[in-house]
Amino acid sequence: MADTLAMGDHGSAGHGPKDKSKRDFLVMLPVAGAVIGAGAIAWPLIDSMNPSGDVLALASTEVDLTPIAEGSGITVVWRGKPIFVRYRTPKEIKEAEDVKLSQLIEPQPDSARVKPGHAQWIVLIGICTHLGCIPLGNKPTDPRGEWGGWYCPCHGSQYDTSGRVRHGPAPLNLWIPPYQFLNNSRIKIG
Repeated sequence: MADTLAMGDHGSAGHGPKDKSKRDFLVMLPVAGAVIGAGAIAWPLIDSMNPSGDVLALASTEVDLTPIAEGSGITVVWRGKPIFVRYRTPKEIKEAEDVKLSQLIEPQPDSARVKPGHAQWIVLIGICTHLGCIPLGNKPTDPRGEWGGWYCPCHGSQYDTSGRVRHGPAPLNLWIPPYQFLNNSRIKIG
C-alpha cells in the first residue's frame, strides 16, 4: 500500500499551479513573437502609404499679394489645381454685392465668398464646374464675359467677379479653397 501511495504521489507530480504558469508562459512566448513579427512586417507597408515630402510641400501654398495690381489677378497652383487670386476694384465689389440672389443659378451672397475685412480679394479654384475646364479671365487680355469675372470658352459658362455662375451649362459657382490671411499682404492656401 505504501508503494501504491508513493506511486500516486509520483504520478501527480508536475501538475501543480507552478507548472500551469510555465505552460502559459510557453504558449504566450510564440504568440508574442508572432505579434511582434507581424508588426515588423506591417510597419514598413503602412509607413509607405504616408505622403512623400514633395506631396506634403504642396499641401499648402503661400501667396504674396503685393505684386497684384487692383483689377487684375494671378494664377497659382495648389495640389495640382489652378487657384485664381484676384484683387477686385471697388466697382467690382459693389456689383458683386448688389446682385439679387434670385438672379443666380447657385444663390450665394458675395460676403460668403470672401474673408471678412478683405472683400477686395477673391480666391477661387479655377476649374469650371461644368466639365473641369480652366476658365479665362485672370489675365488682363482674357475675355471675362458679360459679368466681368471669368469665361469658360469650352461651353460658354460665365462667372461674375465673385466667382458665381451667371450663364451657361455650369451648375455651380467656382469653389473656394481653404485659405487664410497671414497678414494684409500674404495668404496661405491649404
